[in-house]
Amino acid sequence: MTDIETITVPGHLRGYPGVAFGGYVAGVLASRVAAKAVRVDFRRPTPVEVPVGLAETADGGAVLTGADGVLAVATPDELDLEAPEPPSWDEASAAAEAYRAAPPPGSVDCFGCGLDRTPDTGLRQHCGVVPGRDLVAAAWTAGPALADTEGMLRAEFVWGALDCPGNAAGRLRGGLTQGAVTASLTARLIRPVPVSSRLVSYAWVLAEEGRKHRVGVALATADGDPCAIASALWVDLR
Repeated sequence: MTDIETITVPGHLRGYPGVAFGGYVAGVLASRVAAKAVRVDFRRPTPVEVPVGLAETADGGAVLTGADGVLAVATPDELDLEAPEPPSWDEASAAAEAYRAAPPPGSVDCFGCGLDRTPDTGLRQHCGVVPGRDLVAAAWTAGPALADTEGMLRAEFVWGALDCPGNAAGRLRGGLTQGAVTASLTARLIRPVPVSSRLVSYAWVLAEEGRKHRVGVALATADGDPCAIASALWVDLR
């Protein structure tokens, strides 16, 4: 393992209360891995506002560690997943409005899907059911506060946009239960995303077995151009 860098996840980048947003954590780790596709396995919740250790590993991956041990591990991987045709901007907008009108129980102030977030303070992944298709989707635009120095959506936030839609797909199109957690997220970023562009996030169920729910997630422009794709494993709590 290389030298350990100390990082602290800011409090507003939370998923569940006191816990760092998993998609953001995955994106931070993935930025240390020189591979087209990266898999991030979550071992323990990463706290917000608490210093944790980030280091690259000898196998080309990265690891995040806290006081209780390993929090998450990133490794180079392959992602053989084909996304369905994305819904239109109008379809995704209608699905998001339906979600906001009747959000599922247990909604929290999550950076990824919190209902009270603005385009500058959250990703607003309000994914509702797309009528006539086995998908959930949301139409959204990121605010300038989420941009990098070149005006693109920061890569860790692109990863973030591949997290919560999987939960929505599992709950609204599968059997995922309230309070489930992301066990792993494997993603490939396809192109830079201008922070002012209209975006469509969508997700679908791949397989379910007991407490395990595997979902596909994709991010596209309003014109249907692919930006990123992911496979995630969500697990119901015992």
